[in-house]
Amino acid sequence: MNTLIRAACVAALAMCALPAMAQSCRDAVVLVHGNTGAPADWANTVAELKRRGYTDAQIHRPSWGSKTCAACNDHSGSEETPVLNAMVNAIAGSCTGKIDVITHSMGGTLAGRVIQQNGLRPYVQSFVGIAGAFRGLWTCGSYPWNVATSTCGYWGLSVGSPFLNGLNGARFGDRVHSIKSYYDQIVCGSGVCTVGGVHSSAIWGENSSTTYTYGHFGLLDYTAAKQVDLIQ
Repeated sequence: MNTLIRAACVAALAMCALPAMAQSCRDAVVLVHGNTGAPADWANTVAELKRRGYTDAQIHRPSWGSKTCAACNDHSGSEETPVLNAMVNAIAGSCTGKIDVITHSMGGTLAGRVIQQNGLRPYVQSFVGIAGAFRGLWTCGSYPWNVATSTCGYWGLSVGSPFLNGLNGARFGDRVHSIKSYYDQIVCGSGVCTVGGVHSSAIWGENSSTTYTYGHFGLLDYTAAKQVDLIQ
């Protein structure tokens, strides 16, 4: 009789453990910082992820590009490698086989390029672009004018650049979301936030777009809860 009771208890415990195991299995997350940024820029987002049960092994924060020369960084070459490596490692370690990608500023267009160029789209569950310039920056001019720097050149963020034209319309994940502001001093640096009547931080085919009144870096620092909500 005792053996039967013990067996029943073990079975009951196993049944209770199944939901917990399922709950702990979630997409790995890749956080891609902006131009001249650093992995530490994601401190609030990481804190929120951990508050909700994510572990260090589930959070990937690549460091890319020059930290001292913003005008030197573009979307082709050495900038791509750390982001690609982080995504590949995150996919390999994800128990769901998928990842969620949260980006800030130029990290959004860079991550989009890496996903598009390397066929990673089937592995991305959610893509969140915060304060990105997916349609270009008027401060970079309209290609091919006023594109003296790499950041604004062929592989950069001038409106109508060959790079942005090639990225336009690409799908970056099963679900795509943007976080934007009309007070963004970078995206709206020329005094105009829109390209063709659409906010430059909006992503084509997006599932949602949330607008705040924060500045460019406030959008990153003060929306951690929303960011994590969007990948749940």
